[in-house]
Amino acid sequence: MTQERPYAQTLARLREAGLRPTRQRLALGRLLFDGGDRHVTAEALHDEAQKAGVSVSLATVYNTLHQFTGAGLLREVVVDSARTWFDTNTDDHHHFFIEKDGALLDIAGDAVTIGRLPPAPEGMDVARVDVIVRLQDRSRD
Repeated sequence: MTQERPYAQTLARLREAGLRPTRQRLALGRLLFDGGDRHVTAEALHDEAQKAGVSVSLATVYNTLHQFTGAGLLREVVVDSARTWFDTNTDDHHHFFIEKDGALLDIAGDAVTIGRLPPAPEGMDVARVDVIVRLQDRSRD
């Protein structure tokens, strides 16, 4: 069994996406992609990076997340004007949002049926439809 270099998968992913593999991109990419699909906020990733000994500013984390999103490596999930997550699963799917915990869970793309969409404005095409199903505890006061 051959052993892969620690950043080999992340390096390959960045190169395939056409992004230059800077130290920060490699470190943040490894944190994001080495653990399977996940939802993360910029603040949570920044905290993770600090705990892992990666010296990076919150602004750099935001910039990197947006660069990864633009390159198709991440999907941005906006829950409301104050909450944005970045999703490593870029396949067609939707989300449950657990209001109490502020957590996102995936819903398979084929588990939601959209009956009809209005026609897109002149010169525009629908890129995708994001459904966020908000959940709350039944026992809520």
